[in-house]
Amino acid sequence: MTSRYRSSESADAPSERLNSLSPRRRTALKAVAATAVLAGPLAAALPARAAEAPVFLHGLASGDPLPDGVLLWTRVTPTAEAIPGSGLGPDTDVSWVVATDKALTNVVAKGSTTASAATDHTVKADIRGLAPATDYWFRFSAGGTDSPVARTRTAPAADAAVTGLRFGVVSCANWEAGYFSSYRHLAARGDLDAWLHLGDYIYEYGTGEYTARGVVVRETAPTHEILTLADYRTRHGKYKTDPDLQALHAKAPVVAIWDDHEFANDTWSGGAENHTEGAEGAWSARQAAAKQAYFEWMPVRPAIAGTTYRRLRFGKLADLSLLDLRSFRSQQAAVGNGTVDDPDRTLTGRAQLDWLKAGLKASDTTWRLVGNSVMISPFAIGSLSADLLKPLAKLLGLPQEGIALNTDQWDGYTDDRRELLAHLRSNAIRNTVFLTGDIHMAWANDVPVDAGTYPLSASAATEFVVTSVTSDNLDDIVKVPEGTLTAIASPVIRAANRHVHFVDTDRHGYGVLDITAEHAQMDYYVLSDRTSATATSTWSRSYRTRSGTQKVERTYDPV
Repeated sequence: MTSRYRSSESADAPSERLNSLSPRRRTALKAVAATAVLAGPLAAALPARAAEAPVFLHGLASGDPLPDGVLLWTRVTPTAEAIPGSGLGPDTDVSWVVATDKALTNVVAKGSTTASAATDHTVKADIRGLAPATDYWFRFSAGGTDSPVARTRTAPAADAAVTGLRFGVVSCANWEAGYFSSYRHLAARGDLDAWLHLGDYIYEYGTGEYTARGVVVRETAPTHEILTLADYRTRHGKYKTDPDLQALHAKAPVVAIWDDHEFANDTWSGGAENHTEGAEGAWSARQAAAKQAYFEWMPVRPAIAGTTYRRLRFGKLADLSLLDLRSFRSQQAAVGNGTVDDPDRTLTGRAQLDWLKAGLKASDTTWRLVGNSVMISPFAIGSLSADLLKPLAKLLGLPQEGIALNTDQWDGYTDDRRELLAHLRSNAIRNTVFLTGDIHMAWANDVPVDAGTYPLSASAATEFVVTSVTSDNLDDIVKVPEGTLTAIASPVIRAANRHVHFVDTDRHGYGVLDITAEHAQMDYYVLSDRTSATATSTWSRSYRTRSGTQKVERTYDPV
């Protein structure tokens, strides 16, 4: 496997906006019935090959690479009935080995732990004592059964002069809307140091509630909307059976944050749009269940208990600040009531915003990357015709009368954004790049201090937004051929938003981010057909920001 680190040498440690397709409010009767009967959907989540001997049905994964270590993950199925979410199955001894070669002949670390029903038989091993900027291979074993072998990679040392980094970038993978071919194509590259998942790794909806243009491509499990700990565990387990997702996890470490659908649509600290208090239980219980299942099933270290905000460093070239924009946010404002500018409302929470500002100011790396689940760049709709305005408003969660504001994004929390951008400007903090998912469209943006006067006003940062892996975007809502609407909508959107250099409203795919001392470049790739398990991938466009400019420009070749 080709290495992208060119030095060696420990560092610091729809809102999926498709509310048009949001399911109708669940009734109390439906919610009670859904949570009371788990046997059917849990059984459906069990792959047919489960046997009496322990097996590894959900693949291997690694994440949050450090210069001296990495977090390893797997899930063991000790007996046939011990399916995800069941609470069944005996305690099982699980061992692991880490080696410098794929044949596992040069073992550099090993250990063992116990998998139990208390953690849904998931296993994590936080390995330390490894060399920086180095490829490693690892395997788990239980009851005489060996897992497959997977690759991971450590980060370079904090003071290493790294000349290049390359990350896959993805978000919004809805099981029922198609196949995860984006993961397969990223796994096949062989040049990724890690991959970033910017949220909506799973979706909470029941079968048929959120699909591909109204069609269920493949049925999820459980078949009802997930509400309980058992439900969330079952849904994570279903996702981890996907062969393309397993392939990518086995090739490179993931760095993940959550967005709303790991909980419920339009999550905020005290609830969610897709949660009916009482009929669907208490929000506090649902949120706690979702978080517990997430940390059991994902190779993610919670830097602060119960959150995903944390920071990783990749030598002197880049650090990566990862945000949790769901746990602390105020409820989304009602559009048009003026509260989006209320300084008492917050997206980040005070502690996280202060942490982000301090980290950006103290950073001594060339690039400051921010893993950001919802778009920070301001957005106005402009003069779209009615046939385009309504579906675009639905996609962005806007009122269809056309008020140009998305209150689930940073647009709905302008005081936080104003404070952060002013901090970047007043402290002359350069080369800040926001990496974003959420809205199922690809964008390349300058992040202006004052969008109303841009480009006469300054740009404080840049932003690359990746489209969805499978979740519906604009052409899917209108049900027209792919590319039809972006050809019309993109020029209008860009005319109303001078800081937007590129927007593709229609396609599904992924990004590849290439970092050097000179540039941060995002290559956008699109899939031939998300509903095909054999979909091909094609390079679409590339945009970069050159060091020191705080502006995006088009480049005509992928890295």
